[in-house]
Amino acid sequence: MPNNVLIKQLSKQLQQCMNTDKHRYKGQLDRLRSELKKGNAVEEKLQKLSAQIEQSIAKKDRRKASIPAINYPDLPVSDKKDEIAELISNNQVLILCGETGSGKTTQIPKICLELGRGTSGFIGHTQPRRVAARTVADRIAEELGQKTGNSVGYKIRFNDKTHDQSLVKLMTDGILLAESQNDPYLNQYDTIIIDEAHERSLNIDFLLGYMRWLLPRRRDLKLIITSATIDPERFSKHFFDAPIINVSGRTFPVEVRYRPIELIEEDDETSADLQQAIVDAVDELHRDMPGDILIFLNGEREIRETTESLRKHHPAKSEILPLYSKLSVSEQDRVFKPKGNRRIVLATNVAETSLTVPGIRSVIDTGHARISRYSHRSKIQRLPIEKISQASANQRAGRCGRVAEGICIRLYSEEDYLARPQFTEPEILRTSLSSVILQMSSLKLGDIEDFPFVEPPEDKMIRDGKASLHEVNALDKQGKITVMGRQLAKIPTDPKLARMILAADKLNCLSEVSIIVSALSIQDPREKPADKMQQADSKHAEFKVDDSDFMTILNIWNVFEIQKKNLSNNKLRKYCKDHFLSYIRMREWFDIHAQIMQVIKGELKLKQNTSDAGYEAIHTALLPGLLSNIGFRHEQYEYIGARNLKFFIFPGSGQHKAKPKWIMAAEQVETSKVYARTVAKIEPQWIEQCAKHLVKSSYYEPHWEKKAGRSAIYERVLLYGLTIQPKRKIPYENVDPKAARAIFIRCGLVAQDYHTNAPFFKANKSLLEEVGYIQHKGRRVDLIEDEEWLYEFYNQKLPEEVVNGITLDKWRKTAEKESPKLLFLTKEDLTRQDDERISDWDYPDHKDVGNLSIELQYRFEPGHDEDGVTAIIPVHQLNQVSTQAFEWLVPGLLEEKVIALIKALPKQIRKHFVPVPQTAKECLEIEPDFKGSLYEWIGMRLRKLTGEAIPLTQWNTDGLSDHLKMNYRVVDEKGGSISYGRNLKALQNKYTDEAGDSFEQIAADELNHSGCIQWAFDDLPETYAFIQKGQSFVGYPAVIDEGETAGVRIFDTREKAQQAHREGLVRLFQLQTRKESQYVIKNLPKPYAAELLYNKLSQHPLIKQRSGGKFKEDVLFLILTSTFIEEGEIRTQAAFDDSLSNNKNYLVGYANEIGKIVIAVMEKVAEIKALLSHPSTQKELADDISQQLELLVYSGFIRHINLQQLKSIPRYLKAIESRIDKRKDDKAQMQQLNRYWKRYWAEVEQKSKKEIVNPEQDKFRWDLEEFRVSLFAQQLKTAYPISAKRMDKAWDERM
Repeated sequence: MPNNVLIKQLSKQLQQCMNTDKHRYKGQLDRLRSELKKGNAVEEKLQKLSAQIEQSIAKKDRRKASIPAINYPDLPVSDKKDEIAELISNNQVLILCGETGSGKTTQIPKICLELGRGTSGFIGHTQPRRVAARTVADRIAEELGQKTGNSVGYKIRFNDKTHDQSLVKLMTDGILLAESQNDPYLNQYDTIIIDEAHERSLNIDFLLGYMRWLLPRRRDLKLIITSATIDPERFSKHFFDAPIINVSGRTFPVEVRYRPIELIEEDDETSADLQQAIVDAVDELHRDMPGDILIFLNGEREIRETTESLRKHHPAKSEILPLYSKLSVSEQDRVFKPKGNRRIVLATNVAETSLTVPGIRSVIDTGHARISRYSHRSKIQRLPIEKISQASANQRAGRCGRVAEGICIRLYSEEDYLARPQFTEPEILRTSLSSVILQMSSLKLGDIEDFPFVEPPEDKMIRDGKASLHEVNALDKQGKITVMGRQLAKIPTDPKLARMILAADKLNCLSEVSIIVSALSIQDPREKPADKMQQADSKHAEFKVDDSDFMTILNIWNVFEIQKKNLSNNKLRKYCKDHFLSYIRMREWFDIHAQIMQVIKGELKLKQNTSDAGYEAIHTALLPGLLSNIGFRHEQYEYIGARNLKFFIFPGSGQHKAKPKWIMAAEQVETSKVYARTVAKIEPQWIEQCAKHLVKSSYYEPHWEKKAGRSAIYERVLLYGLTIQPKRKIPYENVDPKAARAIFIRCGLVAQDYHTNAPFFKANKSLLEEVGYIQHKGRRVDLIEDEEWLYEFYNQKLPEEVVNGITLDKWRKTAEKESPKLLFLTKEDLTRQDDERISDWDYPDHKDVGNLSIELQYRFEPGHDEDGVTAIIPVHQLNQVSTQAFEWLVPGLLEEKVIALIKALPKQIRKHFVPVPQTAKECLEIEPDFKGSLYEWIGMRLRKLTGEAIPLTQWNTDGLSDHLKMNYRVVDEKGGSISYGRNLKALQNKYTDEAGDSFEQIAADELNHSGCIQWAFDDLPETYAFIQKGQSFVGYPAVIDEGETAGVRIFDTREKAQQAHREGLVRLFQLQTRKESQYVIKNLPKPYAAELLYNKLSQHPLIKQRSGGKFKEDVLFLILTSTFIEEGEIRTQAAFDDSLSNNKNYLVGYANEIGKIVIAVMEKVAEIKALLSHPSTQKELADDISQQLELLVYSGFIRHINLQQLKSIPRYLKAIESRIDKRKDDKAQMQQLNRYWKRYWAEVEQKSKKEIVNPEQDKFRWDLEEFRVSLFAQQLKTAYPISAKRMDKAWDERM
């Protein structure tokens, strides 16, 4: 036969071939036809192709001959088989609406076989669930009189019960979708039946859209869409106005009864009311209907609670069986293989369609179900409890009319039923679309927006799906599939899980991660039977691995694999049962792993690791697929995750109690709360490594770093709004080189805040310090060039690439070879022509205070703590300076201060000195000597100029600017700052002890005598100046009392020295008059009552820890003081010896006089105290006199007064006695007295907390006593004139 004739003949025969061969053979035939036209030899190839075509035709004929005899049972669909067959023959698509019990699932494939379908390819028949695919295949095979796997087979994941001669192939819709990857035109099928389409799962909707795309390209393909409840018009319109046929359903009527209940709270299905309603409905059905009962509930928890309620209510009448997807196969088989007892089956919505539970006569419908919903905002799949649709309610009711009449009790009202939506919302409108989009991109089906879905998903869900794929790097930012995306599409699992596989390859942990990914693709193999929860938890704990539920999963695999090698199948099953592991799911896990490994080794050509991978590698590989499921613990149990989602670790997780800081989870599910399941501890740096294409960085706080010689900035790294790196320091030039350069010049070079050995830098720094001090002294910014000029100097000199110290040094090496002084400044560059007015006289560097020279420093920085002039005072000199000397500041600031002081005067005084600047200038025309009080000097000058006197109390320094008040910095011996402030008195009070200790340590090396019993040292000057370690010191020498001897020490203040010197001299005179002193003490008057009373006197109420308190010692102290010291201060040996020789004879006389006065005083005190205790004495009077006595006669008072003051005390006591005797109302006098009394003693109390206070040496203290005499006992006369006016004057003079 000629070749061209043979080609024509073969072209005609192509239509009789198997579908899988047609396209391939047609391509070969076209190529041979082209070769023939070119004159090439094709005869051998044609003969080979002809033989192949004949084999394909023969195969099709054998399949046609193998169609078994077909019989139809008595079902509603059988009555319409001819009409259905005609519609299938005449149309490419048929929409068949068959109610529950119509027989559509089992009979439609048989009608297709009778029409000759299934010969050129399989009749593909999809089911939404694996168990349905298996059971339907068994039923059809049984009706055809064959075993499953011959003419009728099924294919579910990892279990293929078909062969080449199979005609009908049952499968899940997921299997058909998976096959489209390698067979995009579905050439192995000539008919496809999509059953239970009303479920509108994601797979079904994608299949419907895919078929809409495919059918115009395969005119020979027949599509039949069947469902019990469906929206036929929508499907018909979607498939080119395909014909619709309706088949009636139930063979037996079902009575629907409505028994609405009032729930305690909306959607609270497990409330007491609901449980009672279920129990009541069971009782009703037991009375009215024999047979089994099917109760629809929301989930496992509700099933457990209802089981408990029914067992309590019907302890032995019925068998109660659960039915939900996580049950083991054996537990499910108990439902499908009844043993004869009456049963109550408690099921989730898994029993609504596909599954037919035998023996069911009654249904109780609670009206709710958990519906999977995906939130594109939170990126989590939720399982909220919602009302079911009318279609689902009808499906539930249809479960009980299969074998006989049935009753369906709905626990809601008929009005509620009618108000519900007619159909359940399709899954494609409420789930993530990432898998669909990836598959479409891989199959080149175009944009998802243009894909012919029955109901197109919302744009926001499409955007979310693309974002999820971008998260795993499957799509680029433009939405195009990436190289990684094509690899992901080849792996038969969710894109996020597939992403883990590819990451594991790079991290050398593919073996471990493939096992974990396989586990995440199936239901958890760990079982928890309702009645053995505790035992199951105990067994599962054996597999637990700290820190990670993923490692626990891996451990389960490893343990099971060991057992699998050592145990027979029966023993392995028993091991699984004992450890509460599902043998079926474990086998499924191994099957999925095998399939994944097949792709990994085959298409992807990846290699497994041979050594064990570590924790970090495994979890870093898992992270790229779980980036939306990370979390950070911000409260005890609550985590905050991506997009600000708040969630908790699921209580069943091994990490629930551990509460790691950072976690990742395999999934986040919302029930009553949002829970993270399958959780592991991670480190935040792992997240950043895995999400480089997703993280966002923000930058803040650019700053200069002196040590590094560069500017830096802090980086905050966020992933989906979650901060994974809060504060990381990076070089600023990496972010903004121009800004980094500006900071380097401004902070490093202009502000000299930079460590470098560059000659120009050191020279410029020294020069700037020299000329910059001019501005600080003169308090002007226009004396030298400012920082902006300096910035521009460097900015013009340095090239743009100089952004830090390293780049500067690199550039200098070349630039300074040509111009060594390129970056050097000169004084002429920096200074302006106005600096001659800044003189050392106006702004000295030291201030002389007595014999001390105090260093001064200047700072011109308003607002700074040390703005103005600062006196640097060594701590050992702190007690030797007074505020008065520093009131003058420095000459250069005196005029400004005088102006400010005058302006601060009260208006009625200030008005005499306007214009103030002119008055101040005239005031300073006579240069002051800078001694004494500034305020007295100004007052004196103003009085001379204007005749107006200014009271010292009117000067107000509080409102002065800080720079017009001297600042003081106290430094230690090494010059280190101890403290600073503008209140010298406060610093002295605070550091008086430290100052004294420091001075005494230094002075002890200069002048120190001890253990003296006579004047055995040089004469003592009032002040003693010396130099140690280059520092000047001024002290006050004094003789000190050492107890049994005397000594000499230098004190830092005159007050300390005076008090010590008096006591030291007394000790020295006592040592020189030992015999005489003993004599006078021995011969003192002997009233022991006075001595006893004296020794019991209380301490001074205001001044604590005063010396004295022993009668004889204090009396001797006053005798010696009065005899030898009273006439004048003794500071030389000659004066000491003169006093000793001249006054020694008066010792006994003074002793007698003092002794008598002291005894008289103590006796009078005793009498007054007795009078005060008398009930007739007024309380106010008694309180005032008691206070007066405590301040006048206290423990040791004799030691602290002189003889003249002692002589006055008896008169003061008589005045008190007279006041008591008069018993007059003297409130007016008290009010007059208290003006001075309270103010004075309050001042004493305040001062005593900070310094040495001797009120007995203050004349005002005795003025107060004389004032009391004038007020309360004028007849006794005062020692000198006294009045309120004189008291006011005396007070002002003190201040």
